Amino acid sequence: MNFFGMKHTILTIAAVFLSLGAASAQSQQPAKPLTVEERAAAEANRLEELLKLDPAQVFYVDSTLQHDLAALEAEIKDLQKAKVESPDLYVAVSDKWAERIDRSYERFFRPDQWARYLKSGAARAQKARDKRKRK
Repeated sequence: MNFFGMKHTILTIAAVFLSLGAASAQSQQPAKPLTVEERAAAEANRLEELLKLDPAQVFYVDSTLQHDLAALEAEIKDLQKAKVESPDLYVAVSDKWAERIDRSYERFFRPDQWARYLKSGAARAQKARDKRKRK
């Protein structure tokens, strides 16, 4: 797989993971990629509405995502600089950070919020990660 194929795979995983793939249908120009801060804020807002988070929880979600997404991007860039071509390594890095994010969420979500989070697609993503880990 070439560099652009790997980059596409990574971006696809990130988009599915964060559920932020809302493209602008109004403009014909490609959208500018969101910054880590913008992606974190958008996901915090989405989870605030979905799970009825209180302001402190929204802060924790945003803080967690700002840190972990920046670390994910740094690891991906390191792999790219090292010219790693194995998509499995990129997926493993994405899975590692997704798991860390979920563990953080579980600590500060109430049990009912955690259950709703899992039902919103996180449980399916966790099962997929576990399946990839077993292979």
